[in-house]
Amino acid sequence: MNQPTPANLPLCVDCDGTLIHTDLLFESFLLLLKQNFLAALAVPFWLLRHGKAATKLRIAQLVQVDVTTLPYCSAVVQHVTAQRALGRRTVLVTASADRYAQDIARHLGIFDDVMATTGPAINLSSQRKADHLTKVFGEKGFDYIGNSKDDLPVWRAAGLVSVANASPKVLAAAQAMAPLAFLAPTPFNAMRAALKAMRLHQWLKNILVFVPLLAAHRATDLQLLQQAVMAFFAFGLCASSVYILNDMLDITADRQHSSKKNRPFAAGSLSIPLGAAMKLALLGVAFGLAWQLPRMFLLVLMLYYVVTLSYSIKLKAQVMVDVMLLSGLYTVRILAGAAATAIVPSFWLLAFSMFIFLSLALVKRYAEMIKTAQSKSRKAAGRGYSTDDLVVLLALGAASGYTAVLVLALYVNSADVAKMYARPYMLWLAVPALAYWISRVWLKTHRGEMHDDPVVFAAKDWQSLVIACALAVFAMLASAKG
Repeated sequence: MNQPTPANLPLCVDCDGTLIHTDLLFESFLLLLKQNFLAALAVPFWLLRHGKAATKLRIAQLVQVDVTTLPYCSAVVQHVTAQRALGRRTVLVTASADRYAQDIARHLGIFDDVMATTGPAINLSSQRKADHLTKVFGEKGFDYIGNSKDDLPVWRAAGLVSVANASPKVLAAAQAMAPLAFLAPTPFNAMRAALKAMRLHQWLKNILVFVPLLAAHRATDLQLLQQAVMAFFAFGLCASSVYILNDMLDITADRQHSSKKNRPFAAGSLSIPLGAAMKLALLGVAFGLAWQLPRMFLLVLMLYYVVTLSYSIKLKAQVMVDVMLLSGLYTVRILAGAAATAIVPSFWLLAFSMFIFLSLALVKRYAEMIKTAQSKSRKAAGRGYSTDDLVVLLALGAASGYTAVLVLALYVNSADVAKMYARPYMLWLAVPALAYWISRVWLKTHRGEMHDDPVVFAAKDWQSLVIACALAVFAMLASAKG
């Protein structure tokens, strides 16, 4: 038998981390976690009793990964396509379940053959992959594209070494073996992706923990201010941990969304194991801070975490339940600020927050459904709404917003204001300002000009910022004496 020359060596391509910017085992486990929570809890026992290969196959039997939206490495796809056009045999070689590998091969149409995990006794990775390829093609009889330290034994057995999306350490080890036939550098910055996954801009919402302190006119109390600052960071870190979990569970739905497909986990710029580690670390620090505050705050933070976890796993797909929970989570932040500072929130504050945040939650959902309608779809991925519900969402959202304006007007006219403000009539200026802002927000939302998150919109919109400053000025004028 003639030994193949470098020009006609079969091109073998790894899947996880090489052809795709993700790992099919972790993705399929997250799908299982979302679709069949009890079965997901059994996965560690499957691993211990049956091994990794059998567990992969069992999960693959229970959930279907949408291979059409996976984050493929364009450089690798283009290289394999070009090499196949030159007449080279191309083979997808992966430790992932054969079902997923076959689906990927059919979808891309650039592979002549597929080698994957087909039985519980064989997990086609690392040295086992090297031995299998050597048995099929002979020692140094194939070219191999990989990305991780598990691929080092395969590169040693390969005739040509190709690397894609590898860490600097793995890349150096591969280059030490032989000159690279092909190199595709990773297109992502892990630190930038990690910060993006934390959604630090969403920490703006946690400013609400300062509201009870400001409403009680006790912002100059340094001890209470310090407690409120600790509550702010505790909520921020806890919220970031929830955002990370939410994005991991929503990978499939996010990839079908026009902008959410660029989120770190959906795009593959941040690995799922790293995301899981980040989540645990952030949550640990958050509750560590909460332990230093009054126990009531710890209970509120626990409530927030449980509710957001339930929302991420199941309740976000329930019509109206989702917006009620979203609005309630804003109010929980106010309650958290009250718990951290031992300041009892007033009826007016709670009533106002309930209606204003319900309106903003409906803005968020209405904006999503507008984009769904514009894409000629009837239902948004992962949501329980259809475009037929737009009229109802608009009516409920506008009504909630104007109810908040009414609550503010009644508060300004109440005896409580006369006791707390030297010039309570100055607060009347806040009523038309808020009415204008609510009207403008809903008009822009109806036109399809609203950001996915109204909080982000408000932080970037110059008119919203001017109105926020004006409201602060009105409050100061109302408080000024003399």
